Amino acid sequence: MERPETELGARERDILALERRGFPGPGAKERAIREELDLSPVRYYQLLNALLDDPRALAHDPVTVNRLRRVREARRAER
Repeated sequence: MERPETELGARERDILALERRGFPGPGAKERAIREELDLSPVRYYQLLNALLDDPRALAHDPVTVNRLRRVREARRAER
């Protein structure tokens, strides 16, 4: 059964769910990325960055996506 294009896939939902969590210290998030999602941190951040521009991600989790967009814009402004 095909999913409609208005829904995110499981991996995309998992990425957003991981971003909602807090992590206790340095390296904990990267470890979770590798262990839970089976992704390298570099690939994870590539996928996350693309998700931030995806209207389906905004519809799925507007609070997280908007927070991450603000962080991204602040980093771009610093450069």
